Amino acid sequence: MSMQVDDRLATVLRAPPSGDRAARTQYRQVIDLLGSRPAAPGDMSPAQYRSLAARVELVPADEWQRRVIEPALAGHNPHLLAYLGWRRLDELARLIPDAERARILREPGQRLRNRHLVAHLAVGDVRSAAAAMAIAQLDEAEWLDLVPRLPVMARGFLRHRRDLPPSVARLLGSLGVTDMTLPAPDGTPVPGEIAPHTEAPAQAPTPAPAPGPGTFPPAERDGIRALLHRIEAFREGRLRSAEESRLPLGDLEGEDGGPASTSGNPMIDRFDFRTGVDGRIAAADADIAPLLVGMLLSREGPGVLAVLDQGAASAFDLRQPLRAARLEIDAASAVSGTWRIDAEPEFTPVTGHFAGYRGRARRWQEPLPLAAAPPATADLSPDSGEDRIRQTLHELRTPVNAIQGFAEVIQQQVFGPAPNAYRALAAGIAVDAAKLLAAFEEVDRLARLESGALALAQGDADLHEAVAETLRRLEGVLRPRGAAIALQATGDAFPTPLAREELLLLVWRILATLAGAVAPGEHLHAQLEPTAQPSSPAVTLTCNLPRSIAAQDDPFAPMRKDKSQLLSATMFGTGFALRLARAEAEAAGGSLEICADNLALTLPLLTAPEQAHSTAERGEDAA
Repeated sequence: MSMQVDDRLATVLRAPPSGDRAARTQYRQVIDLLGSRPAAPGDMSPAQYRSLAARVELVPADEWQRRVIEPALAGHNPHLLAYLGWRRLDELARLIPDAERARILREPGQRLRNRHLVAHLAVGDVRSAAAAMAIAQLDEAEWLDLVPRLPVMARGFLRHRRDLPPSVARLLGSLGVTDMTLPAPDGTPVPGEIAPHTEAPAQAPTPAPAPGPGTFPPAERDGIRALLHRIEAFREGRLRSAEESRLPLGDLEGEDGGPASTSGNPMIDRFDFRTGVDGRIAAADADIAPLLVGMLLSREGPGVLAVLDQGAASAFDLRQPLRAARLEIDAASAVSGTWRIDAEPEFTPVTGHFAGYRGRARRWQEPLPLAAAPPATADLSPDSGEDRIRQTLHELRTPVNAIQGFAEVIQQQVFGPAPNAYRALAAGIAVDAAKLLAAFEEVDRLARLESGALALAQGDADLHEAVAETLRRLEGVLRPRGAAIALQATGDAFPTPLAREELLLLVWRILATLAGAVAPGEHLHAQLEPTAQPSSPAVTLTCNLPRSIAAQDDPFAPMRKDKSQLLSATMFGTGFALRLARAEAEAAGGSLEICADNLALTLPLLTAPEQAHSTAERGEDAA
């Protein structure tokens, strides 16, 4: 940064904003001074700004002037001066309305050539981010470096620019950014799309204050109705486009020259992808990226659409290469099914830190070998009851996912402002949809466990630790009611053959069900002790049942959920929760029984490894 720019920025920052007009003028000046020239090596980035902001906030007030203000304004430290400029922008953003800041950014002659400032503005409000994306003038290398770090919203705004280099457009496509503009119900273009920056300013409409519930005028009701029509038209257009681009069966050849998989999705038989550190897909082939970007590759669990087999998930945790790993995707029809993935871990060249995976996925052309064959009594035929349940759940997830997505669109005002009352209703609908999806996962888990099609993750989790931790979490619910669950353990450690996540889920399902059924002032007593069977060591958790459960003829029978319960382990009531816990215990090689008003959970114990013989040690010494 040149000394001339330093002096001008320091002069602007010395004058505190006094009034609305002064604040707008200073915002315009700081944007021009910080964004008028391209970023140079060593300039402040958004990450450095946030890190510095966290540190300087800890500086006492008497040192703030001496250590920050004076060196910056005197020109001795250009980095601190740039920090003060960014800080002043944040202060002014709280004083100037969103629409006014967007209008200032779009003013004729406004220059925004600093990629760091563009990235900083992109994480602000929607209008300012849209304006910044519309006027930013960066070269090809700067765009390629900036786009992957932009928020998804800002990437969507960039999609409407027609002056970006082809390589940037391809990068946006690989990140899953497609045309986010909703068509009007009659198919005519919708005005107000984001276009490349021109000299003519574009006035951003300022939304009128939302009236209270039930008082929306007809014009606003019509606007919301038109928004819903546009969402539906956009969705139908997407579906029509996918159907028209589908090739006839057998027309797409596989890698070996033969026909591609005929599993119902012949138009896509492979794709390249890249994940982040957490296993979430960050980029994929442009034609499939909108369906995959953001999808988490993980072990089976609630809300996981892309399930890795146990071996692949363990290799991912250890940052090892994935070779012919099995991936089950349950999402849009074009990507659903079984895939074989081969991927290599990537590491940053400077620090050596893990950066994610890069690989390729192909559809399986032959039956997949299962890690463990199901029991002979398990009925896994396509016409089995468990399979029909899973098919039904799959059909139910589709509309619930759509409802949740539309509710979030309205609640987050993705496509324009919505009245606050409508946003509140949409937020409630999104929460209810999330609860329904979680309940569907529990029903699917029970069906797979009882059919023998699901094996729990293996490990060496301690049952004593899991019970003690769960009881600590339940104290906040039990104490206000004068209730309690007391634990008495015979021994310290009880390692079981389950992974910690699986064991915590099982123990929570049991104890949370009991805690939710206790009456005010009721006390339960739990006992944890090993069984006296040397041939098959096990550990048993015994607890007396609350009176409300003990009074039932069959606690495992389905029953309506009691709305008076403050805590529930599932949406489907006590009977379903206990039945699911029993299926999980049996899958782990144990049992869950209820007898004489007591609940008993039994799990196998892991034995300690054998010690090396002393003769072997002497042999090693002799050698």
